[in-house]
Amino acid sequence: MHAADEMTGEPAAQVAERRPRRWRWRSIDTVVLLGFLGLAVLVLGRLWADPNGRVLDGNDDDHGIFLFMLAHAERVVFDGAAPFVTDRFNVPVGVNMMANTSILALALPLAPLTHFLGGGVTVALLITGGLAGTAFAWYWVLSRHLLESRLAAWIGGLWCGFAPAMISHAAGHVNFVNNYVLPFIVWQVLRLAEPGRVRRGGIVLGLLIVLQIFINEEALLFTALTLGVFAVAWAAMARDEARRVWRHFTAGIGVAALTSGVLLAYPLWYQFFGPGNYHGQPFRPTDYVTDLASLGAFPRQSVAGSEAIAQRLSVSATEDNTFFGPAGLVMILVAAVVLWRSVALRATTIAGLVLLLMSFGPKLRVAGQDTGIPLPFGLISHVPVIDLVSVTRFAMVPATVAGVLLAFAADRIRRRRRLFWIGMVLALVPLAPKPLPVVQGIPMPEFLTAGTWRQYVPEGRTLVTVPLPDVTSGRTGQRWATLNNLDYPTPRGYFMGPARPPFDDTGSWSAPHTYTSRLLLNVQMYNRPPVAVDRAAVLADLAYWRAAVVVLVPGVRNGDLLRTVLVGALGEPQWVGGVEIWRVPPEE
Repeated sequence: MHAADEMTGEPAAQVAERRPRRWRWRSIDTVVLLGFLGLAVLVLGRLWADPNGRVLDGNDDDHGIFLFMLAHAERVVFDGAAPFVTDRFNVPVGVNMMANTSILALALPLAPLTHFLGGGVTVALLITGGLAGTAFAWYWVLSRHLLESRLAAWIGGLWCGFAPAMISHAAGHVNFVNNYVLPFIVWQVLRLAEPGRVRRGGIVLGLLIVLQIFINEEALLFTALTLGVFAVAWAAMARDEARRVWRHFTAGIGVAALTSGVLLAYPLWYQFFGPGNYHGQPFRPTDYVTDLASLGAFPRQSVAGSEAIAQRLSVSATEDNTFFGPAGLVMILVAAVVLWRSVALRATTIAGLVLLLMSFGPKLRVAGQDTGIPLPFGLISHVPVIDLVSVTRFAMVPATVAGVLLAFAADRIRRRRRLFWIGMVLALVPLAPKPLPVVQGIPMPEFLTAGTWRQYVPEGRTLVTVPLPDVTSGRTGQRWATLNNLDYPTPRGYFMGPARPPFDDTGSWSAPHTYTSRLLLNVQMYNRPPVAVDRAAVLADLAYWRAAVVVLVPGVRNGDLLRTVLVGALGEPQWVGGVEIWRVPPEE
């Protein structure tokens, strides 16, 4: 029996009879694709109004980090820069791009767009295309290989592409909305159970794995874990079938591992052992977990959502990874019950539940309160690779599994049960997404837009913006540098790297602090004027950063006090091109 037959539970002859009809109705596919694109544009409409001037409000920090990834890719294509490392950011140390979400498979092909129109346009395009593309990819796989009803496939695609988790991550996480490779990976793995697929299927799967690595490794890890749980559960419940297929299935996995391993050997070595590598995350596994009460709540970006409730049940606006709504949760459970007789779909449900349990973290949290009830994840929270994951994101798997189950249930029930379709409407309509909120970024001054900075920053020197480029506190400086495609190098920044090498290689969201960075951070964020400014220490840090000019970003928090500190350390500034600047003489 083929994988499709096992998934649908239908005789192979009936499946074969349907295939020619599927391929004939391509005009419907066009309508579906345009519908998904229209919905994605609606969600991103406010950003499209001014993509280089506006910033996604849900997570403006991560919006900035993906501008950095796009700027790096632009330099790879147009300046011949190395793809796995950059020396234009976090000067003089640089950044290990393989150890960050560098999305090279997306950023490199779109480098011309970034170069000519700006990284903000590319971000808007990638998030819009990611939502629509993920939805259509699931629709394609479901309608071509697994389901008879195109309506059911459309429901599955709609949910998988525009589920609350996807809309939430669209508020800043470019990598987590571009999931259109994953359904094809899943399908290729299922097809390895078919005779004669070992070599060809394994190679195709291996190439898809390579592609996904350069989009989002975390999503690939989730997919691998899910398929592993699925395979174990399915084999336990279908032992005779498992004994028949395990040899060519495992052989196909071996071919895929060999294919991807050869192509990824150096990039992965550089990621885990090259300069700038790190281990673990800058937070504990208990900090970012899924709240049990979030399963039946509405997400903040839905028409029925509540910002106040979502804030209590979610770690951030880009991590609403469940939030199925009351009717949605009921319909997911109904779908699981309807499909329970299918061994493959039962195994799919089990895989989703296991990953959901993992997303709860080491101890159960309910309605914002830690219950202290221990959970199995505590036993594996420190396992290498697992310790690099934000735990609540494991819930993205049950969110996708829910879409697959709803699609299969709709295909199975068809028009026979009106109550089911009423339930689907009640589940989907309240979850309809609203346009993502945006804020206006501080515009770039003429000093940058007119290229005046080139007169002040010779080759090998940096332009230092104050506040310093950093996570949260220095997002404007990072945004300016990346919208200029890193034409001028800059110190510090928001990226992932070791906290305090070589003494501490724990992952951190920024470079290790120096005297000057800590001084300016305390002034800006906490309004703490220094008793005295160590001018020699400031000049030493500027020399370390190879600074040629310091630029004060206008309109920032406690900007007047920042200016006072800079005047005390560097003297009176010049007013050039709409900003105040301080020239830094070269180190003798």
